[in-house]
Amino acid sequence: MKRLDRRPALILALVSMALLVGALTGEAAPASRVEHAVRNGLAYLRRTQQKDGSWQRYPGITAMAVLGFLRNGVTEKDPAVAKAIKYIVAQAKPDGALYTNAYGPAQALPNYNTALCVLALKATGNPRYQPLLLKARAFLVRSQFDEGEGFKRSDRQYGGIGYGKHEDNPDVSNLQQALEALRATDLPANDPLWQKAILFLQRCQNRKESNDQSWAGTDGGFVYAANGESKADPLTGRAHSSYGSMTYAGLKSYLYAGVSRKDPRAQAAFGWIRRHYTVSQNPGMGDAGLYYYYHTMGKTLAVYGQKALTDAAGKRHVWARDLTNALVARQQADGSWVNRNARWREDDPHLVTGYVLVTLANCRPQL
Repeated sequence: MKRLDRRPALILALVSMALLVGALTGEAAPASRVEHAVRNGLAYLRRTQQKDGSWQRYPGITAMAVLGFLRNGVTEKDPAVAKAIKYIVAQAKPDGALYTNAYGPAQALPNYNTALCVLALKATGNPRYQPLLLKARAFLVRSQFDEGEGFKRSDRQYGGIGYGKHEDNPDVSNLQQALEALRATDLPANDPLWQKAILFLQRCQNRKESNDQSWAGTDGGFVYAANGESKADPLTGRAHSSYGSMTYAGLKSYLYAGVSRKDPRAQAAFGWIRRHYTVSQNPGMGDAGLYYYYHTMGKTLAVYGQKALTDAAGKRHVWARDLTNALVARQQADGSWVNRNARWREDDPHLVTGYVLVTLANCRPQL
């Protein structure tokens, strides 16, 4: 019994020693740093979960928190996870969507919430949710802008997915979330949705060879939407500026849709990433959407399947180590993560902590 009692203290001492060695040598101790950060992040989420099982009474944020638990080895049997899953399931609509409109249309965002909730339910590994997942998958497929709503292949919206209704403008951010959910639920590779999505992605990439829109540039990066809209334009002072989070999202979406990483379109996006590689900011956006950038960066590079990349200056980066160090350094004293820049809800520590926990889980196998 005494030997067992000493184990927590011994583990803490080893973690502290690893962190101290890392600080003195300038080298990271990634596994120890991840373990320490994840433990504190999960503790923060446990303390702040609401009585109904949600975080912020928001299905998408709740799903992101759940993914933070599940991707770091916690199972659905855990009380916090079980309560959160119960909340998510309760949001199911007859058409298969998973969202709540109890707090107004700005929070409803059916496609966004459904995609994240699908990922959370799928990550439980529990077969009881399969009927719900199949209905949600069908909802997301119907959400694509295509012939069913009178769109033609020549329309720039064609193949995209937006926040919800078809009168909204589709965008790369919502599309990438939906494609990840569809991939997770095993939508067949020969489903027409994938090729339609590729056409939309081409129209959001600054690559004239594959983008038939007049605004297309040549740097290989991605903007937000096929009309050339870029959230980075006000900061760069240029029109149709490629930026970090969307370029990672675009590349990941190509890969999910079956585009080879050797394809010129994927290579052009990866070339942009090499030229703008950083973990200090969201390239083109500064600290706006920084944690979304980290989250998308980690997922994309894990899917891309390359543990190290060489930037345009010839410097080799083990990206998971860089990302881990950047995230651990930004953790708050209470175990959470939060962005001082409130854009896209990143002043919400529940959402951002979920982002980070999933990102650290994606980094761990690479280390």
